[in-house]
Amino acid sequence: MAPELRPYQPPLSWRIPSTLDFGVVAFLCRSFLYGLNNTEVHGLDRFLDVLDSRKDERARTRGLITVSNHVSVMDDPLVWGVLPFRYHWYPSNMRWSLGSFDICFKNSFSKAFFSYGNTLPTHRAAHSKYGGLFQPTITQVIRLLSDPHANTPSTDTAGSASRRPDAPTLPTSLPPSDPFSASQLTYTTTGTDTFPAPSAYPSRRFSWIHIFPEGMIHQHPDRVMRYFKWGVARLILEAEPCPDVLPIWIDGPQNVMSEKRTWPRFIPRAGKDVTVSFGELVDTEAVFGPFRVRWREMKEHARRKRLLSTSSSSASNEGSFAEPGKEELGELHDDDLRYGPEAEQLRIDVTLAVRNEVLKVRRACGLPDEDPKRGLAETFRSEGGEDGGEREVKRDGSVVRDG
Repeated sequence: MAPELRPYQPPLSWRIPSTLDFGVVAFLCRSFLYGLNNTEVHGLDRFLDVLDSRKDERARTRGLITVSNHVSVMDDPLVWGVLPFRYHWYPSNMRWSLGSFDICFKNSFSKAFFSYGNTLPTHRAAHSKYGGLFQPTITQVIRLLSDPHANTPSTDTAGSASRRPDAPTLPTSLPPSDPFSASQLTYTTTGTDTFPAPSAYPSRRFSWIHIFPEGMIHQHPDRVMRYFKWGVARLILEAEPCPDVLPIWIDGPQNVMSEKRTWPRFIPRAGKDVTVSFGELVDTEAVFGPFRVRWREMKEHARRKRLLSTSSSSASNEGSFAEPGKEELGELHDDDLRYGPEAEQLRIDVTLAVRNEVLKVRRACGLPDEDPKRGLAETFRSEGGEDGGEREVKRDGSVVRDG
């Protein structure tokens, strides 16, 4: 039986509005940054070198994760206005981001706008029973950072092979029964909704993902961060191979859209100083290599445990048995790998390592070191916000808003 061909890239009916979406938003953001504010950028040339090296998706060998602090509702897309216009006309080489389901996808217009803008719906655990570390969108992100189509054929409108001959071959994680395979170009976050499945297209292999690991807007007079959530750890541990990681520090958008701003709240304030500082690519082997080794050992231990359990229960049966609960790329069914104390501690260690890389960029901007305890979740406490959202309040003058 001949293998099923999958479409190599989204159809023109998707690519054209996506390009227009990026182009128009980029024009507005860049005009606002450089026409109405005082904007300063550090390290842009080396970041553009990274993007240039990734322009041909066939030449990519790993995904890219950029991480930054989160100081306002306009951080994304505003900060990407510092990129020259030419980059925004190629959505296939632009960032994918995560947007709150209840804010960015609350109606058909916003759903289309954010979807065409490479934004994926994320349920917040404080607002939805579908939220958490193991929701389907995280699976999509892990696969976008990987190449789940390594051993599967695809159609290519240019008529050429969809992979370079010298590109590394990785194990495929998309058997025909997988819900994210080519025969199913959508996925669901709740069991009833439907969203395009970006990782279903081989052209999106080894994509660029930008995340705000703080998970909330944090505006503090001393420009410090809150703790990082564990989602970034899943991306670094489970994507194959380990993605490149590049830290970014942003400062100024908290004045453009202060959480304490008065009416009209929806209008961004002009005349502010905005700074975007791009760090260098992290030495992932040195920083994250030991963590990924631990993760592989944990997965192997879980696999052997499943086999032993199945072997014991099947001892009286004839014939061979299938391995139960085999893990697919981006999916975890083993409770030890999901909720075990060793797995949770590993995610804590990885997020602290990521946070430390962002702190290096912050330090390079001339800011003093912050209290190490700020990187710990127990340093913060949650209270109900006056706007009905989750708001973490500290007596040190910071304002943290969920959303």
